[in-house]
Amino acid sequence: MSERILIIEDDPRLANLIQVYLVRQGYIVDWHNSGEGAEEKIHQLNPDLVILDVMLPKKSGFDICRDIRGWFANYILIMTASEDNIDEIVGLELGADDYLAKPVEPRLLLARIRALLRRKQIETEKDDVKELVIPLNNKTLIFDNLVIDGENRKVILQEQEIDLTTAEFDLLWLLANNAGNILSRDDIFSQVRGIDFDGSDRSIDSRISRLRRKLLDDPDNPSRIKTVRGKGYLFMREGDSH
Repeated sequence: MSERILIIEDDPRLANLIQVYLVRQGYIVDWHNSGEGAEEKIHQLNPDLVILDVMLPKKSGFDICRDIRGWFANYILIMTASEDNIDEIVGLELGADDYLAKPVEPRLLLARIRALLRRKQIETEKDDVKELVIPLNNKTLIFDNLVIDGENRKVILQEQEIDLTTAEFDLLWLLANNAGNILSRDDIFSQVRGIDFDGSDRSIDSRISRLRRKLLDDPDNPSRIKTVRGKGYLFMREGDSH
């Protein structure tokens, strides 16, 4: 079955070029031309990947990304004409999985799309065989109002269970088991996914961003999962662990 891609882009010429090119590559491609109604379109189609422009009428791509990330489990690739690196940082912090600056070279766009969809296939296959890259045990980790139950794979925050994907739980378990120690992206990538970090894959960063949102950790000033510039990520100890 062909993967479905939704383009949210207000420039009809660019959207048509991308749509025609990707259809020729075997994808099912839909187009929506405004920020207004974009979330409803995503909910209706549930595409495997959304190509999301930042500068949209009615509602920006950043706002759409932020609002859908809590329930949309598939991939978001943000495109913008801005050359400011802060747009890339904002997009990734809001939960985008990748970022491209316009003008977009078609072969590069296709390569990024294929990389994201391959990742989806890998994660689906791992879920299907219930493979756990990180070995679990019956240990429960407690950090103040956060409880991580390794045996039952449950996370309780402020007495409320948090819904995490398999990949998100694995990442949180790894970080929490190494609380107080900095883990590089290479460390995280190799242990969670079983392969080496190649220096360009942003899946770790986007997954960290999702974890922060679900753990109510302020992305601008996180107190639970800290970014240590040039080194990696640090899970902060806030209480006893057992």
